[in-house]
Amino acid sequence: MKIENFLKESFSILPTPFHKLENISRETGVNIYCKRDDLTGFAFGGNKTRKLDFLIADAISKKANTLIAVGAIQSNFCRMAAAAGKVSGLDVHLILGGKKPEKPTGNLLLSYLFGANIHFVESDDWNILEREGKLLAEKFKTQGKNVCWLPIGGSTPIGALGYVAAFIEILDDCKRLGITTNTIIHTSSSSGTQAGLIVGKKLTGWQGKIIGMGVAKTEKQLSKEVFELAHDTGKLLWESIPSGHVSIDKKDVILDNSYMGAAYGARTAACESAIKLFAEKEGIVLDNVYTGKAAAGLLDYAKRGLFSPNENVVFIHTGGNVEMFA
Repeated sequence: MKIENFLKESFSILPTPFHKLENISRETGVNIYCKRDDLTGFAFGGNKTRKLDFLIADAISKKANTLIAVGAIQSNFCRMAAAAGKVSGLDVHLILGGKKPEKPTGNLLLSYLFGANIHFVESDDWNILEREGKLLAEKFKTQGKNVCWLPIGGSTPIGALGYVAAFIEILDDCKRLGITTNTIIHTSSSSGTQAGLIVGKKLTGWQGKIIGMGVAKTEKQLSKEVFELAHDTGKLLWESIPSGHVSIDKKDVILDNSYMGAAYGARTAACESAIKLFAEKEGIVLDNVYTGKAAAGLLDYAKRGLFSPNENVVFIHTGGNVEMFA
C-alpha cells in the first residue's frame, strides 16, 4: 500500500522549511542544512504533529470518542496529542509521569489550555506509565467508550508513517536546492521518528546514513525498538509482501548515545553549548532534552572530522522549544 492511501489529517503545515545554516556551516567547515520540524505550525509545533496526522485520522476512522496519551510531565507529544484530540472532538486524557506541580508550566500548562484531563503518576518509568494508560483504557471501555490509546511518543506503525513521508519530503527539499546528502542526523528516543526515516530510506533506495542521537534508554534497547518498529511499519506499507521479504536490516539502525549524559533529561555542558551556538549564530532555539543533545553530537562529529570536507549534512530540528519555559 502506498503511503498516500493512508488516512491523514492536516494538522501539520507542510512542507516545513529547509535551509542552510550559513554561520554554523562556515564555523564547522561542513554544509549543514536544517529541516525545521519545529515549525510544523500546530500547537507550538514539533515532530509529533506529523505522527498525529496519521494517528488521529486512524482513530476517527475507527470511531474513537476518547483519546489516551502517555508521557513525561513535560511531554511534547502529550501537549500536541491534547490539541489534536480536542480539535477533532475527542475526550482527551493524559497519563503524565511526575508529581502534580503547584503551578503548571511549559507543555503541562499548554496541555491544560488545550482541554486535556490530566492523570499524574509519580514515576519516571515509561513502562509503568504505559501500564497505567492501558488500565485507564480498559476502565473506559467497560463504560462503553471507544478508546484510542497512544503509547509514549505515538510510536506505532501508523504514527511512524509521518516520518516515512518526512523522509521523502527531505529528498524533495534537497532536489529543490540542488544538493545531495549522505547523512541525516536527528534525536532518537521513542523510536518512531527514526523507524519512519529508515522505512523512507528503504522505500526510496537512498544509500546514505540516518544517525539517531539517542537521548533515552540504552543503545541496545533503543536499537531493538527502532528495528522492530521499522520492520512493522514496512510491513504495514508493503502488506502484500510476506514480512520476511521486507528489507529492513539491523545495520540500517545507527544510534549514538554518547551525548545523552547521565540519564534522560539530564543536562550536559555540550548540549548547553550547542543551544547557545544555534541561538547566537542562527537564531534557532533548541531544547535541553532532545534537539540540544542531537546538535551537540552533530557539532562534535564535525569537530572530529567524521564528515567529508564540504559534505552536505541534514539536521532535523524535531522541536521541543516549549521545554525552555518549563
